[in-house]
Amino acid sequence: MAAVDIDQTKTHLEQHGWARIPSVLSEEEAASVLTRLWQAKDDTEARGEETHVPLLDPNAQNVRIFFLLEVDSIFRDLISHPTVAEMVNSVLGDNFLISNFTANIARPGSQSMTLHSDQSLTFPEPWHYLWALNAIWCLTDTTRENGATMYIPGSHRWTRRDQVPKNAPELLVPLEGRAGDVLLMDGRVWHTSGSNITEDQDRALLFGYYTKPFIRQQVNWTAKLGKELQETLTPELKWLGLDIAANVDMDGDWRHLTKQFPDFIPKQSRGTNI
Repeated sequence: MAAVDIDQTKTHLEQHGWARIPSVLSEEEAASVLTRLWQAKDDTEARGEETHVPLLDPNAQNVRIFFLLEVDSIFRDLISHPTVAEMVNSVLGDNFLISNFTANIARPGSQSMTLHSDQSLTFPEPWHYLWALNAIWCLTDTTRENGATMYIPGSHRWTRRDQVPKNAPELLVPLEGRAGDVLLMDGRVWHTSGSNITEDQDRALLFGYYTKPFIRQQVNWTAKLGKELQETLTPELKWLGLDIAANVDMDGDWRHLTKQFPDFIPKQSRGTNI
């Protein structure tokens, strides 16, 4: 892949609510990951976990695989991919967390889920700031016809639910990409999964969901990932938040009081402990 211009990509994300990093994977690599994703589906169902969630999707033609980090090392490699991690770092800061990593395969006949923004599902309004970022891995070419994510341009500037217009479905446009691309999406963008109206094309996407460090993760990785698996994780996967210390942001002013206010002389009270 060609070198990524972080500043240019970040500027496009700020202006439009999304950005594309082309060819992070080759077509062959994307196809290999897709093969392993189908195996992950089989493994997930063998454990008794559902891959169709009626609350999310109107029919079983939309396949979802959760907890990807548990089922195959390839997904642990992708979630911490240096190109994507550098981009997430530039947007959310180096203390970001991996909140979730899931897959969505839209098979022919699949239909759209609810219109939403990721931050509207988990954060109270108003949504003034970008606190969450999706990195969407295209394992197949992704088009309007085969179920590309549909989004409303400019909706990342909406701060309240009542700003969603009644004609919102008419405003949706496809977020398209080629196999191997990564699409970045601001957590405030209002979107839905597209309907797959083709006869024989699957649309396969992986969704890496990252957040600011003070946001509770969608998955409790300490509970979900077994101890033996945790011991094999690379240092980069510190972003799963598995350390004992949590929600300690070193961006604050941690100087002692006398350093913060050098002109302040505290009153001494004999026999008093503070």
